Amino acid sequence: MNQESVYPYMTECAAEAARVARGVTAGRLTGPTSCAEWDLRTLVNHWVLYTSHGLEHRALREQLSEELTGRDFTADPGWAQRYADQLDRAVAAWADPAVWEGEVDLGAGKMPAGELASMIVKEMAVHGWDVATATGQEFRVSDGAGRLVLDVVETHGDLYRQYDGFADPVAVPADAPAFERALGASGRDPRRAAVER
Repeated sequence: MNQESVYPYMTECAAEAARVARGVTAGRLTGPTSCAEWDLRTLVNHWVLYTSHGLEHRALREQLSEELTGRDFTADPGWAQRYADQLDRAVAAWADPAVWEGEVDLGAGKMPAGELASMIVKEMAVHGWDVATATGQEFRVSDGAGRLVLDVVETHGDLYRQYDGFADPVAVPADAPAFERALGASGRDPRRAAVER
């Protein structure tokens, strides 16, 4: 994974995540999500932390502070705009080709920067879909972005399941769009979105 193969989709998925975030109303935050044990507030806080602050910190080779990891981002009525602004900063940090070189120290090990970036794009898109589905919205991605997310899900699926990040795969037609196949492989039913809208 390198800048050319990931960065355009990072930019695309960040813009879509910001759009979906703006569609989340305060009244929905206590509602359920496709992440079984998380209400929407918990999911949004995870999504904001890792896909915007985490994304920038990884580019800068910095660890997330305890203040950030413990923050309820949704307590701020303007959280969605702040998320969008933070996404812009994070994506800008990854515009530097040097950021894609070498490895990122995760604390419990290291990972090539490009591979880690692709995994965070997956988080943007898959949890973006979770948020969209919980709020009657769509999370729209290009075919290229869908293929990237599918590749990450298939490559790292066992690791995510080890930490309860993914449920058991959901059967999806082999000719379905790549993003729908990625959702199915991550334990999500892409048909759920159509039913709940």
